[in-house]
Amino acid sequence: MDPVVDPAIEKYASENTSPPTQGLLELAEETRATLDGPGMMVGALEGRFLEMLVFASGAKRILEIGTFSGYSSISMAAGLRDGGRIVTCDISEKHAEVARRHIDANGLSDRIEVRVGPALETLATLDGPFDFVFIDADKPNYINYYEAVLPKLSPDGVIAADNTLWSKRVIDLEDQEADTVAIRNFNEMVADDPRVVNVILTVRDGITLIRKA
Repeated sequence: MDPVVDPAIEKYASENTSPPTQGLLELAEETRATLDGPGMMVGALEGRFLEMLVFASGAKRILEIGTFSGYSSISMAAGLRDGGRIVTCDISEKHAEVARRHIDANGLSDRIEVRVGPALETLATLDGPFDFVFIDADKPNYINYYEAVLPKLSPDGVIAADNTLWSKRVIDLEDQEADTVAIRNFNEMVADDPRVVNVILTVRDGITLIRKA
């Protein structure tokens, strides 16, 4: 991954951010050792950022599309208000098994529910409203996920979409790889959507925050 931010600055920011819990350190170690594509894990800096977004917004109903090994769900749970819950979706039973085990080990089974299956099918079964939605799954479906969750977003809710700078490849118009094109199309569609207001942040690989207009 070609870093969006100067690696030295990212390292400095990480070193001067509250460190991960022991449970998250153990989850990260297992993810890197046993799962393909460990770079999909949000990691310490983005994990704290998600926690802060959840805490600052007061979100109580959270939806995540793309569980992977559970790092982001567990991170967000640390910012939940009393009575808050997270529903997280992933297509991989292998990923779900790792996530559930670490969710249980961190004492969060009553706050985080993992659902396995194609996310669009899962979303069709869920009632809103959701106060916070985190999209971090297959890139060609980003627009579909966005359209599926926007009607389920609470009036004061926020959608966060990950990887929206895609290792800086979004600005290389000669890059026509499917994921790059999908992210580029998503970014342009959201920016032009009169239903919402958005901002792209240069956090890790790019995070877009979206609210209803």
